[in-house]
Amino acid sequence: MDTCQKGPSCKIGPSILNADLSNLHDACTKLLDDGADYLHLDVMDGHFVPNLTFGHPLVKCLRSKVPEAFFDMHMMVADPEKWVEPMNDAGADQYTFHIEATKDAAALSRKIKEVGMKVGIALKPGTAVDVVVPYAELVDMILVMTVEPGFGGQKFMADMMPKVKYLREKFPDLDIEVDGGVGPNTIDACAQAGANMIVSGSAVVKAEDPKAVMSLLRKSVVKALQE
Repeated sequence: MDTCQKGPSCKIGPSILNADLSNLHDACTKLLDDGADYLHLDVMDGHFVPNLTFGHPLVKCLRSKVPEAFFDMHMMVADPEKWVEPMNDAGADQYTFHIEATKDAAALSRKIKEVGMKVGIALKPGTAVDVVVPYAELVDMILVMTVEPGFGGQKFMADMMPKVKYLREKFPDLDIEVDGGVGPNTIDACAQAGANMIVSGSAVVKAEDPKAVMSLLRKSVVKALQE
C-alpha cells in the first residue's frame, strides 16, 4: 500500500468478470496473492444493461472460499433496492448502485448503510457529474464509468477525466473509482485526475504477469496522490 499520510489511499481492484468463471476461486485467490486490494464484482441483470452475469448465490459461494477479500459489488441492475439485503447476506462489503437506476438515492444509501455495507454510487458516461454531488456526504465512494456499462473490452473514454478531477477537488477525502478500459496505457490519466480506486479488467486478469501490471497501476496512483 502507499505511504500517503492523509486523504484516500490507492486501491487496485481487478474485475473478476474477465477471469475464468469456471474456476473463480483460484482466479480470485491468485489476484489477491498478486497484490489486489479488493475484488470488483460486476452484477448485470439484462435490464439496466443488456448483458447478464451473476447474482448473490455466486457471491455467497465465493465469499466462503475467499473470506478475507473485500467485495465491491458493481450493481448494474434496474432495481438496486431489491438486492441490498441478499447481497449483504451473501457477504458483500460495498454496494455500488447506479444513480440512473434509482428514484431515491438518499434512501437507498441509508438502506445500504443500515445493513452494514459501504455505499458506492456510480454514474454512466452520459450522466452529468453534478447529479451525484448532493449524495457525496452519504456515500463512501463515487464510481465514474469510463466506458458504457454492460460489456468488457471497450475503449477508455478520456473525456470522463474532468468528472474525476471535479469530484477530487470538491471531495478531497472521498474514494473515487474509475472503471472501464483502465490499464497501463490509461492509468496516468486516471491517477492525475484524482482517482484512487482503480478497477482493471482484462489489462490485469488477461496479463501474463498480473502482479507486474497491478504494481505499475499502483505506482502511478501513489505518485499522483503524493503530489
